[in-house]
Amino acid sequence: MPRDPLIGLVGKPSAGKSSTLNSLTDASSKVGNFPFTTIDPQRAIGYLQIDCACSRFGLTDRCKPNYGACVNGRRSVPIELLDVAGLVPGAHQGKGLGNKFLDDLRHADALIHVVDVSGTTDAEGKNTRGYDPSVDIAWLRSEIVQWIKGNLMEKWGSIKRRHVAVKATAVETLQNQFSGYGSTAAVVARTLDKLGLKEPLEEWDEETIDRVVNAFTDEKFPTVIALNKIDHPDADKNIAKIAKMQDPNKIVLCSAISEIFLRKMAKQGYIRYIEGSEYIETREDLIADGDPTGGGLKELDDKNRNRIENLKDMVLYRFGSTGVVQVLSKAAEMLGLVPVFPVRNITTFSSGGSSKEVFRDCVLVKKNSTVADVARKILGDAPIAYVEGVGGIRVSEDQIVSVGKNDILSFKLGK
Repeated sequence: MPRDPLIGLVGKPSAGKSSTLNSLTDASSKVGNFPFTTIDPQRAIGYLQIDCACSRFGLTDRCKPNYGACVNGRRSVPIELLDVAGLVPGAHQGKGLGNKFLDDLRHADALIHVVDVSGTTDAEGKNTRGYDPSVDIAWLRSEIVQWIKGNLMEKWGSIKRRHVAVKATAVETLQNQFSGYGSTAAVVARTLDKLGLKEPLEEWDEETIDRVVNAFTDEKFPTVIALNKIDHPDADKNIAKIAKMQDPNKIVLCSAISEIFLRKMAKQGYIRYIEGSEYIETREDLIADGDPTGGGLKELDDKNRNRIENLKDMVLYRFGSTGVVQVLSKAAEMLGLVPVFPVRNITTFSSGGSSKEVFRDCVLVKKNSTVADVARKILGDAPIAYVEGVGGIRVSEDQIVSVGKNDILSFKLGK
């Protein structure tokens, strides 16, 4: 099944970007079919947790995804991740990996900015103490804005002349310039609508252009701020400062290294742990709850027992989870992603034949996608005779899909 959209992970060296990426792509503690981990050195498959359609119909026991897993109606859906390497101050001027960093970044539909909230690494990722991580958030955005604005201003005179000569709209002219960043005319139109500019493009001054570029950056690169290393003693004061400066709806608190440790211990049979949860069960816990076998779990040594107790106190009980699962969920929420379940048999929700397994496939589409958009994503240019929704009701191809509405579809091919 198709795996766009693409979520880019950015972060300075030693911020924990690699740990975050590893924890998002590690499916070792799950059940189900997880055939993809790494696509190439920069791309990998992560797993977004959603509420599966099977729970609406009481079919959780028969839900068997082709990819990912579904446990009690909670489904892990593959989503493509991009490791955007080379973030250093001055990237837009070619420093570090410079142009490659920005070129990779333009492919992303949303960004996860992994920030070392402990303040123990400086702007270049070197060990220090007392660094202000709010600076990192500001200069990532500044790098993107300066990159786009620099490219625009370099040829602004000729852009204006052509705009007037061909009598283009502002959307048409800007889309010609912004298409290289993976933009669409709809993205440009939303940007200008939000600004409500009165003056025509040929009269824009540099201040107006600056406003346009900043608004376009927000629209094209919605960014989750993943404040990592929340278990560090210095993290609290930095979290408080950043929370006053940034939109709290964009912030997720996380500890990637804790998530990796918990999944490793679960895989090795020392604990029971579900990703994204605040609960850990050990052999001792289960025996205390009346299970004389301890759930078949292995006994922890003192070192790991103490580490788990500290992790409970410093992360799980304080913050509700390690935050890693929530990071990807927040990115999906920003994009307004809608899970759609294509089936062959709209009555049984199976993929056809005698199989009793249901909801084998799931694709993620962007908000405001139509049934026709979903069909093109799944079937390409194959001709569609008609589309059926739940109950065998015909669904128009211009209908919008949303959670619980037009999100279970059966496509009947024409000739």
